[in-house]
Amino acid sequence: MLDIGSLKSILESVLFVSDKATSVNNLAELLEVEAELIEKMLNEMQAEYETQNRGFQLRAVAGKWSFFTNPANHQYVEHYISSIDFKRLTRAALETLAIIAYKQPVTKVYISEIRGVNSEGSVSTLLHKGLIKERGRDKSPGGPILYGTSRKFLEQMNLNNPKELPNLKDFAPDEDTREQIKQSFIEEPTESSESGVQSPE
Repeated sequence: MLDIGSLKSILESVLFVSDKATSVNNLAELLEVEAELIEKMLNEMQAEYETQNRGFQLRAVAGKWSFFTNPANHQYVEHYISSIDFKRLTRAALETLAIIAYKQPVTKVYISEIRGVNSEGSVSTLLHKGLIKERGRDKSPGGPILYGTSRKFLEQMNLNNPKELPNLKDFAPDEDTREQIKQSFIEEPTESSESGVQSPE
């Protein structure tokens, strides 16, 4: 069996390239060692990173392990992120990303149905930027590809998982705003239609 130092190095590399949190059992199977040893090493690595005040942390979320940026640096990380990918996305790409984030996993057809336009280009852009990834295939005829957000998306949004996305209800307009929107679609009455007033002959 490999020595502890080598095993920790492998764990670090595997978790670094993984686009999702990984369970202790999966890591134990990969390294062909007992799960108890894997968990012990992960806890040791977690403590080491915290002691060294590294720019990243190793944390377990829902029983699965992954790397995250250090919360103390979030202000700078957010500033850096806001200056790159999301600002360069078109409105169409942002709409597509929002649909995928909240409704994942979804197909291109589903996205296009919601947006009312073909979303092929937007999906390709998001794939190229690494903000979404393929999540298997749908069981419908033809087996279209399903898409979901990637680890890069979660990192840029400072989320552990998509469930931490803000509730859409928080962005819904209040009653007064909804009424204003409703009224904007109601045609104003003409002078001739007002009670007691006749249009000139």
